[in-house]
Amino acid sequence: METASKNKTAIHEFFVQFLEQKEQYETRITATYLEDIRKHIESEFSLNMTELHTIACIGEQEPINLTSIAERINLSKGNTSKIANKLLKAGWVRKAQFNDNKKEVYFRLTPVGKKLFAAHDELHAKERQRMYEFLERYNESELEFIKRLFGDMVDFYR
Repeated sequence: METASKNKTAIHEFFVQFLEQKEQYETRITATYLEDIRKHIESEFSLNMTELHTIACIGEQEPINLTSIAERINLSKGNTSKIANKLLKAGWVRKAQFNDNKKEVYFRLTPVGKKLFAAHDELHAKERQRMYEFLERYNESELEFIKRLFGDMVDFYR
């Protein structure tokens, strides 16, 4: 087998291994992550990661309407509506309307939703810092290649 072919085979095998390990890591970290947030805001709640990211989206963009939330988190409007209703009932978000447009509903975080958003943001900052520390082992040209590789992979799996 030629070198290029061997390298492609090895890359594919590492990629599959990476995906498997990433899935295991995310399962572990999600449980820990949600427990850390529960402790941080001193509240019991039942949220999945999509619901938590919906809260983050609202916190970053508020006031924001349902269509914009759906586009930003890449979900259907139907699914986003179900999530928004659950978050409303749980008291994480509230509806808002502007005087000039009574038909359009916007979402804002409640005070407890803002605490959850802040805790989520803090934990994301820790994960970002962890990634930055990992990337320290690479020089500038290697980082440029990694950036291109990940950009190409995003396009490939779109």
